[in-house]
Amino acid sequence: MIRFCCRIVYHGVRMKRTILLLGLALGGCAVGPDYHPPPAVAAQQAPEAFTVDGVAWKKAEPAAQLPRGKWWTLFEDGEVNRLEDWAATQNQNLAASAAALQQARELVVEARSQYFPQLAAAPSATRQRTSFNAPTQGAATGAAYSYNLYALPATLSWEMDVFGRIRRLTEGAKARMVAAEEDLQSVTLLLQAEVAQDYFTLRALDAEMKLLADTAETYRRSLDLTQNRRKGGIATDLDVSQAQTQLRTTEAQIPALRLQRQQLAHALAVLCGQPPMNFDLMPTQPGAAHDIVVPPSVPSELLERRPDIAAAERRVAAANADVGVATAAFYPRVIVNADVGLQSVSAGTVFGWPSRFWSLGPTIDLPLFTGGFNKAQLAAAHAAYDAATAAYRETVLTAFQDVEDQLAAQHLLQEQLTGETAALQSARTTLEIANNRYKAGLVTYLDVVTSQSDELAIERAVVQLTGERRVAAVGLIKALGGSWRQTNADASAGRFN
Repeated sequence: MIRFCCRIVYHGVRMKRTILLLGLALGGCAVGPDYHPPPAVAAQQAPEAFTVDGVAWKKAEPAAQLPRGKWWTLFEDGEVNRLEDWAATQNQNLAASAAALQQARELVVEARSQYFPQLAAAPSATRQRTSFNAPTQGAATGAAYSYNLYALPATLSWEMDVFGRIRRLTEGAKARMVAAEEDLQSVTLLLQAEVAQDYFTLRALDAEMKLLADTAETYRRSLDLTQNRRKGGIATDLDVSQAQTQLRTTEAQIPALRLQRQQLAHALAVLCGQPPMNFDLMPTQPGAAHDIVVPPSVPSELLERRPDIAAAERRVAAANADVGVATAAFYPRVIVNADVGLQSVSAGTVFGWPSRFWSLGPTIDLPLFTGGFNKAQLAAAHAAYDAATAAYRETVLTAFQDVEDQLAAQHLLQEQLTGETAALQSARTTLEIANNRYKAGLVTYLDVVTSQSDELAIERAVVQLTGERRVAAVGLIKALGGSWRQTNADASAGRFN
């Protein structure tokens, strides 16, 4: 880089006044584009409301500061409340995100510090010797000198932010700090959702294992009854074999479910920051995991609370500020330098008034030729801004998809659960009829086995669907950035959990 530097030293106060007035006059100028949030969706507007079938679109704006609250209390399950509180204080990913936020805050302080003069002192005490052959006016001095040098210098340097380079740096650092805050909120929301989803999946496995264990006990009694009937000549060896096969098959399914449960318990332990060896849940309480009813549609402004959307928008603002920094590189940098201190060859006189020295004046750093470096940096900053804008829009579109997927899952899983529940009642009636007909000798035991297998399969489906609905409800809450329900305190303000 070829630079043009101008160093001016003046003994009066007029130079100081001139520099100060120049800084104040030009301080409001900041090159580069001012930030305007890009449209969340390029081709359309955001939806007025989310429904399974979809409706018209409207513009959405990031509003991650809206309250989310302890949404998991909607399920009225004390154990999930305990796990959520535990994870909030012990999870290591959350701790890492909090540390990243603290780092971003310190980077804001670092960028803002360039607004102020930088003062440094470098006291020294040296003994030195000059060269015998050192040149003076083109010829060797012909003499060498040894002497002491004591110095107490202080250097002050202040960059006048004439073209807004520092302001753009600070603007970008602040935007990244807010993005880090939203990243922390995003990690927190994901953690809360994962804890709740793993918990409800684990409880569904508990219910399924209990169902299989109870069913195996019923099959064991059926086997005993069939063996007694065989001894009495009423049943056949085929009936006994079928009863044994049914019992053993049911028992063999329990270890696979137990393995899934242990893996989920280990995952929950890690989420809660605990070693998995001794981690387990409290016994299930009667009436735990209250089912919640999802409305047929939810307002789209709830989506504006998603922290990942707010973080993506702030990264667009930071990229825009980077464009301003790259633009400022084409303009001069005005740096005011001041040196003041004491210097003497004798320690006894270094603090005397005649030992003082000082200088004051601006340096103008003007890029004249950089070989395309500044131009490439500016083009790269524009490309980074375009990439951040695309990532922001993709985040919004993905959020729309998440909400629609989870709403569809809630309502369609409910329809499936209603149908399976009705089918379960029919299956139980069918099993009762088959048992009565078998005891009366009207049908073979195969009819009983078939009815029992059908009843077990449908009842397992009901248990699984109940768990899936709760998991889907948590997924919807995560997709919305919080619950769709209003609390009494927020009802008048129109705010949601």
